[in-house]
Amino acid sequence: MQNSSELTETKSGIVNWLVIVAALGYFVDIYDLVLFNVVKRESLEFIRDLHGLDINIKDTGIFLFNCQMAGMLIGGILWGVWGDKKGRISVLFGSIMLYSIANIVNAFTFDITSYAIVRVIAGIGLAGELGAGITLVAETMHKEKRGYGTMIIVTFGALGAVLAGLVGTEGHVVAEFLTANTGYTFQNWQVVYLIGGFLGILLLILRVGAFESGMFKSMQHHQVSKGDFFALFKTAENRSKYLYCILIGLPIWYIIGVLVSLSQDVFGKELGIDGIVNGKAVMFAYIGLSVGDLISGLLSQMLRSRRKVVFLYLIFTSLLVLYFIFGAHGITVSQYYFICFLLGLASGYWAIFVTIASEQFGTNIRSTVTNTVPNFVRGAVLPITMGFTSLSGLTSNLTSALVIGGICIGLAWYATYKVKETFAKDLNYFETM
Repeated sequence: MQNSSELTETKSGIVNWLVIVAALGYFVDIYDLVLFNVVKRESLEFIRDLHGLDINIKDTGIFLFNCQMAGMLIGGILWGVWGDKKGRISVLFGSIMLYSIANIVNAFTFDITSYAIVRVIAGIGLAGELGAGITLVAETMHKEKRGYGTMIIVTFGALGAVLAGLVGTEGHVVAEFLTANTGYTFQNWQVVYLIGGFLGILLLILRVGAFESGMFKSMQHHQVSKGDFFALFKTAENRSKYLYCILIGLPIWYIIGVLVSLSQDVFGKELGIDGIVNGKAVMFAYIGLSVGDLISGLLSQMLRSRRKVVFLYLIFTSLLVLYFIFGAHGITVSQYYFICFLLGLASGYWAIFVTIASEQFGTNIRSTVTNTVPNFVRGAVLPITMGFTSLSGLTSNLTSALVIGGICIGLAWYATYKVKETFAKDLNYFETM
């Protein structure tokens, strides 16, 4: 029979392993999430030249990225409900299996229609990883310390974008190796997709032995409604809470989905900067995100508040967006990448944002909320980019970016003011539906 110190040590080891597994999962998730923006120009140029098509790279790139985001909207609901009904662990396995297979297939997709279908499927798979990991860790760690767990997951996970940027730049080395040993000519962009797919399969092996949330298992002994997505809209209180959680994250994907993702095709030209590579802009932004998530997590623990940290980051984001639009004309490429890093740093409250969502609702609906909220924010890139594109037709790209950014930041500020503080909140309860 184990004594109390041995039990504590065992539980601590299990919790640490869960955090590591979730962090690795999110690392691969983010790699796969951003890899399209890293290789979109190269892959679309290959398809254009292969078939002799007249492809508008900018518009087609936005369309395919939106296909991926649409898949994430669908997947957020599917995986969230599944996690509340069947368990958090099954989501961790199922989601990564789906997007790993999709990315391997994507390496051999040579037409726009198939490309779009595969990005939707990959998006569905990508939607489950973060929410399941955050839910599992939040329900397992001590309520005073779970902020550290979510901080580690998101901070390490954001570095997956850095790997995607590096592979996108240096993937030709692997492509040459594969070509020499298989006789099949691999393109750089194909290697980026293949590495993402095989990293996911490797992660599946590492996940063997991960255990289920104790709160979820105890819920099986109670007659309670589980994973009812529509229950979130049955009362004014739940509707408001849920909406506020989504609105808080809008500036993050405004930064990533518009300012950073359109660096090469839009903002480099608008600001008079030649030589910007989209993959590098994304890479530096995600390095900033990783650092920002680390700092925001530590600040949250120090200040014992989630809301105060979000307010601080929104101020920083506002100042940087203004500088980007009004003060970055004619800067060097290196300076532009540094601004991308700072933009990522300023929007690096993703860990806090997802933790807030996870802590707002009971165990029987927590997976649904924690999966759908970040994916609805990611999916919000659809109206955000469409709004930006539409407004750009009436005015300049920079003015459009200013207006859309002001709306996103304003809504996030209001939502943060309205949402309840949840630091150290007891999560072992059920939501009445």
